[in-house]
Amino acid sequence: MVDVNLVLRSTRVITPEGTRPAAIAVSGGTIAALLPHDAEVPAGAVLEDVGDDVVLPGLVDSHVHVNDPGRTEWEGFWTATRAAAAGGITTIVDMPLNSLPPTTTVDNLRVKQEVARAKAHVDVGFWGGALPDNVKDLRALHDAGVYGFKCFLSPSGVEEFPELDQEQLAQSLAEIAGFGGLMIVHAEDPHHLAAAPQKSSEQYADFLASRPRDAENTAIQNLIDQARRLDARVHVLHLSSSEALPLIAAAKAEGLKVTVESCPHFLTLTAEEIPDGATEFKCCPPIREAVNQDALWQGLADGVIDCIVSDHSPSTADLKTPDFSSAWGGISSLQLGLPAIWTEARRRGFDLTDVVRWMSEGPARLAGLDRKGAIEAGRDADFAVIDPDATFTVDPAELQHRNRITAYAGKTLHGVVKSTWLHGRRINDGGTLAEPSGRLLERNN
Repeated sequence: MVDVNLVLRSTRVITPEGTRPAAIAVSGGTIAALLPHDAEVPAGAVLEDVGDDVVLPGLVDSHVHVNDPGRTEWEGFWTATRAAAAGGITTIVDMPLNSLPPTTTVDNLRVKQEVARAKAHVDVGFWGGALPDNVKDLRALHDAGVYGFKCFLSPSGVEEFPELDQEQLAQSLAEIAGFGGLMIVHAEDPHHLAAAPQKSSEQYADFLASRPRDAENTAIQNLIDQARRLDARVHVLHLSSSEALPLIAAAKAEGLKVTVESCPHFLTLTAEEIPDGATEFKCCPPIREAVNQDALWQGLADGVIDCIVSDHSPSTADLKTPDFSSAWGGISSLQLGLPAIWTEARRRGFDLTDVVRWMSEGPARLAGLDRKGAIEAGRDADFAVIDPDATFTVDPAELQHRNRITAYAGKTLHGVVKSTWLHGRRINDGGTLAEPSGRLLERNN
């Protein structure tokens, strides 16, 4: 082999064929080959032997709200991508809101890319947005490199990103299906939400009642029906209601182009544990009961749920008022998603190959990131090195995202990220982060 500049060696490397001892040869930021563990190191290459620590493919988080530009007091590319790197994530795909401007035209996309360019510690791609009045912009955004389009079926929480009604959804889906694109959907039905009891309250039970499972179930069924009629590819964002799993399983069995994600907070936190006034736990759709969580894990085991992503949606502390009805809804977990999921997965009898499938391979496949998501020749040399048995207690002061509010504060988690590697360069060394070296990604490059 020529031009190999790095060999990363471990007794436990997670590959598409399973976990095995191996030496990963890297050339020019790309995985050149997987060698036997005891292979001779090519001349001129640096050897990094991590012993028994586990080498995973760098995680891919396809659901991140960076909010930059426009709401950078909430989050920004510098801080969000540092949090990602610290958490073993090497690629994020940024949501089209809550930045100003939102990513709903090519000009707005270019503004966001320019802001991100010098600040990205990890690779960054972008989703576009589908609004009632921008059907004419969708194909141009697709051609400009966004990975797909996000829409809401109920109010988004910010006035510059209005929701689609069913007729508008059909118009956008027809346009996107026409060029083979992907629509990713916040699926809560506005009529069910309007009919649910809404009141100011610090009690979590009142908030949970205001976002019933029926709102998700109905919206997802309507989306499936539209996907069938228009032969469209759709993805259900942040699934919370386990009652929707049979609908999605049936759609997949029918051959419809439907995928679904869930999030660490739905899979590791429960409604029963949320104290009154603790709005760091608020998100939409909401964290539900333990029995619902068990069913979501069964959905993962059955392969109905395709991936796990953060839905990292931070805000400033003043927006997290004790009133659940008025507090900003969003949970910050970029840095903590891997250990949170691994802690619960190991308790339920899953292993790290499952975590890789859900948090690296699955999101990479969703977005079409062909060079991400696996440790094999020809892929980007993106890695997370972890000690899966080590534990730590979450201290918000040690987190990298801008506003250090987290629903995981004080929790003891398994899985310490020892280092993170991007294109063959170490970008996180035990919590010490390198200068930004992330690339801006486009779907057609």
